[in-house]
Amino acid sequence: MAQRKHLDDFLRGRIIGRQECRRTQREVSEELEITQSVISRLWQRFQDDGNVSRCYSTGRPQVTSPNEDRYLAVTAKRNRRSTTSDLYRQLSSATGATVSRQTVYRHL
Repeated sequence: MAQRKHLDDFLRGRIIGRQECRRTQREVSEELEITQSVISRLWQRFQDDGNVSRCYSTGRPQVTSPNEDRYLAVTAKRNRRSTTSDLYRQLSSATGATVSRQTVYRHL
């Protein structure tokens, strides 16, 4: 299977421009060396909402807030010998946040 890559905005515009000039999806696909399914999906999305830019995706939401992250960092610096279990308990009692020890470890 070939490596996937995102289309840049300029290439998306070229695809839509060629489609608007009544070129077939197959012709556009062969000219730009992009699979016809990609051309088809892009054209369909353009017809549906007039937008072809990528959707912004952030991934999984953070469990801790920036303030809780800062609290963890400050607490860890004050008590350098404290374990993640200790920090986990201190964070839970101070903020009421329920996070795992692994989360505390990753955030440090």
